[in-house]
Amino acid sequence: MTQRDERVLVTLAEIARFAGVGRAAVSNWRRRFDTFPSPVAGSDASPQFALGTVEEWLLANGKLRASSGILDRLWPHIEALGDRDRMGLVIAEVGLRLASAPEPPPWPDGVAELSGGELRLVDEAVGARLTIGGAEVFRSLLERWLSAHVRQIATTPEPLADLMVALANEAHGSHGVRQVLDPACGTGTLLLAAARSRPGRENVRLTGIDVDPVLTRLTAARLALSEGSVAGAVTAADTLRDDPGAGARADIVLCNPPANERDWGHAELATDRRWLFGQPPRTESELAWVQHVVSTLAEQGVAVVLLPPAVASRRAGRRIRAGMLRVGALQMVVALPPGAAPPYGVGMHLWVLRAPGASHKATEVLLVDGADCRHTPTESGTSVVDWDAVRERVLASVRGDVPPATVSVPTVDLLGEETDLTPARHVPPALAASGVDLSRSWARFDTALLAMRDAGDALRPLTSVREPQERAHATVGEWEAAGAATLTPGGALPDGALKRGPRPDGAVPVLMVGHLGEGQGEEWWLAVDDVERGEREGTLTVTAFGDVVVVTTLAEFDAWVESSAPTVLGPHLQRIRVDPERVDPWFLAACLRVRFNARQAGTHASVSSRIDVRRLRALRLPIAEQRQWGAVHRRVTEFERATAELASVGSALSGTLSELLAVGQLGME
Repeated sequence: MTQRDERVLVTLAEIARFAGVGRAAVSNWRRRFDTFPSPVAGSDASPQFALGTVEEWLLANGKLRASSGILDRLWPHIEALGDRDRMGLVIAEVGLRLASAPEPPPWPDGVAELSGGELRLVDEAVGARLTIGGAEVFRSLLERWLSAHVRQIATTPEPLADLMVALANEAHGSHGVRQVLDPACGTGTLLLAAARSRPGRENVRLTGIDVDPVLTRLTAARLALSEGSVAGAVTAADTLRDDPGAGARADIVLCNPPANERDWGHAELATDRRWLFGQPPRTESELAWVQHVVSTLAEQGVAVVLLPPAVASRRAGRRIRAGMLRVGALQMVVALPPGAAPPYGVGMHLWVLRAPGASHKATEVLLVDGADCRHTPTESGTSVVDWDAVRERVLASVRGDVPPATVSVPTVDLLGEETDLTPARHVPPALAASGVDLSRSWARFDTALLAMRDAGDALRPLTSVREPQERAHATVGEWEAAGAATLTPGGALPDGALKRGPRPDGAVPVLMVGHLGEGQGEEWWLAVDDVERGEREGTLTVTAFGDVVVVTTLAEFDAWVESSAPTVLGPHLQRIRVDPERVDPWFLAACLRVRFNARQAGTHASVSSRIDVRRLRALRLPIAEQRQWGAVHRRVTEFERATAELASVGSALSGTLSELLAVGQLGME
């Protein structure tokens, strides 16, 4: 590195990343080498080191490979700038230079030029293209910057951007497209999706506008670096107040506008010509954006806008919604499943808009409810967005098909006291149950009931001893000291390699404490190569068949024998690997998992009590007797699974009966 700034601080984990080794190796260097730099900040548990000094030591001791972790070494210098905008401007400049843009966008007014130190960072990042590749350098730096400021910068998920572009193209039809506009482009995800959908079409011009000059420069860099990029122009301006594209008309408009804004220019824009359907109330900034989008459309143009679901029903916007319906400006509303876009807890809406008074004026509005387009990944207890199902349903409805949860509602039926455009209020309930479903539900119920009965019969002969004999106990720590068990805690997981969503074949699942209760998120997983490397370096804890896994938080405490290995364990989980000739894992798990054992081994030092696994106790029995009682515990776990399955099937059966009853299709013999 050319920049030596002692104020740039790094942790042990960051040193490990840019040295290309595991964190355990760095800790080992600290113990073995007296010359290893001393911490300059942080604490004993999390020391921080001066990056320049660390780099010099690594180079002097041959610990820093020239091709290893070049961006990991560069990132702390960029992060040390300490300002979101300065970091973003440096990364944008890297992208523009890597793209060799013939006409880079003008430097934003009122923003200080890059300093000498910042330009040196740009030069070093551009130089990394010789080892990594230019597009990868920019993508990696941009992802880190967005992750560091995820609460300040909202981005459109790529699958949603592709859906919005496909919907716009389908609705636009065969008419020529020359201009694609995003008046709130942010980091340019929607414009990039539009570029991907029209590769090599030089006559299509992409135009982006955003009030944040840093984001506009990043968008310009992304467009310049995109494969088969088309002509584009990105402007930094306040779209609502300044309207930099006044008079221009776009064939397709894609927009994910800011939501719940109060200072959007309500007072100064009171008489603006764009309020074709009335001035939006101060609380309805989204409807101001909608009207702006409609005003920019060409005669045959189409707009797709992402909006919060409340915009379709809030009373303050009823008059504007009614005005749009009367002139045919609003053609379609799509309700997306929760998790499709931030905020992920609610299902956002897509509005498809047309220019008012166009020749294609419609007398009906197409409403599509895609909230049920979710699926459950393999071996995961939660559902995630099924983008293929959403796309198929939405595009089929535009083509004139009638997929499930879709309805065309006459405009006059929507005009009323509320003018509520929420699809779920108008789409007729799809009957999810039928006579065949009822028969299948009863068959599954009978199978689950039989399995529970069999599991219960296997346990029924067991009795409780009234006066149990005194038995010796041994703690897990004593088993460990005797060499009969080995404890390995789960640890921090690699941010860059950790993936979220449906797990592909061959990938290794990751288990975290948050996955164990209700309301868990999407499934997390790691690629096999990352897991193998983590095992070699000692940075990941991976289970094998027969390991005992223990949750070390009191609220979620549990213990079980691993039967679906391999699994990577996250924080607050412990792996116990036993010598099967001395300890039976099923017997050990049976003893460890009881709640009074956890209470005795808990720290009780704070509200969130932790379990000291080494203090958990198990009966001290000969291995033959352990195996006997371990077999009993296997039957107990089978009984637990059978009762859980019966509860699940019973709930589904009652739901089927209720649905048939509610629609009058339940008969009595």
